[in-house]
Amino acid sequence: MAVALGTSGVMAAMSGGVDSSVCALLLQEAGYAVRGATMVLRDDQESTCGSSRDVEDAREVCQRLGIPHDAFDLRDRFDAAVVRPFCDAYLEGRTPNPCIACNRFLKFESLQQRRRELGLDYVATGHYARRRWDAATGRWQLLRACDPVKDQSYVLYHLTQDTLAHMLFPLGELTKGEVRELARARGLVTAAKPESQDICFVPDGDYARFIEGRCGADTAFNPGEIVDREGRVLGEHAGLIRYTIGQRKGIGVAAREPLYVLGKDAFANRLIVGFKDELLSVGVVASDVNFISGDVWQGPREVLVKTHYRQRPVPAVAEQTGVDELTVAFDEPQRAAAPGQAAVLYEGDIVLGGGTIARAL
Repeated sequence: MAVALGTSGVMAAMSGGVDSSVCALLLQEAGYAVRGATMVLRDDQESTCGSSRDVEDAREVCQRLGIPHDAFDLRDRFDAAVVRPFCDAYLEGRTPNPCIACNRFLKFESLQQRRRELGLDYVATGHYARRRWDAATGRWQLLRACDPVKDQSYVLYHLTQDTLAHMLFPLGELTKGEVRELARARGLVTAAKPESQDICFVPDGDYARFIEGRCGADTAFNPGEIVDREGRVLGEHAGLIRYTIGQRKGIGVAAREPLYVLGKDAFANRLIVGFKDELLSVGVVASDVNFISGDVWQGPREVLVKTHYRQRPVPAVAEQTGVDELTVAFDEPQRAAAPGQAAVLYEGDIVLGGGTIARAL
């Protein structure tokens, strides 16, 4: 069992999916006083996180478990902390990860505030991750999930000591199959509910159309030059917002071998392309840095790093090179990471922290 017996009051963050449903179930069976909480993020009926249908599914699970359920209207907060920054980043030529912002500012910051207001002890989520108290350092640690396929620690690198002290991750030692089986065995309505594979507020995956509909005309939609690293003009792009770092298909320029997007110069409205080997970088510089221990790093440190959610951690040397700057040098060149994504540092299964990638080296 991933949850120790307890009688503390817990706010179970319930998205209306199977993971958060089983999170609440395990807490209840472990003896916690559980209260379900669902964030209302949008007005639509789409079966994606934060929709009205999800609120109803979460409420039905709470009724089945016999626990109270609250729905918190966080639409304004979601728009200000997640949707607007997502649009702004794309318009500025970066590739943001809105799931990290949603976890940081909604699932943790906002729900922790509600927890305190209700006088509860913990917020629990259905994330596949673990936490552990390290008696040697007197610090909480965030660890990768036991199931490497479902591990979600990458999007949680922003957690602090105070937040971890009031968090529970009941699914950290389970597999997805085990979670679905628990839901089926208890007759939960979400047992067979499919997972969302896209950004919840852009369910069709067409980011450019969503941003254009929301923000209107912008230079990011204007055609411009496609150039190589030396600045030679190779063709014309259809608007920088329609391209991502590492993209191969849809560039529209003939060459002796496939071309890839290497970068975007938003100031000059230029798309920079090159061959596959030119995608490699020797490291990254990140900002908006957080170290979970709360300590300032002294000198370089050997770590493992991920610069993409699905990436296998690779060896690197990381160093805090400024108050809010982290420089990571890969042991071996890696496929270039897109500015706006996260560089997350690990020591074995322990998540050390990370930051938002500002540029590749």
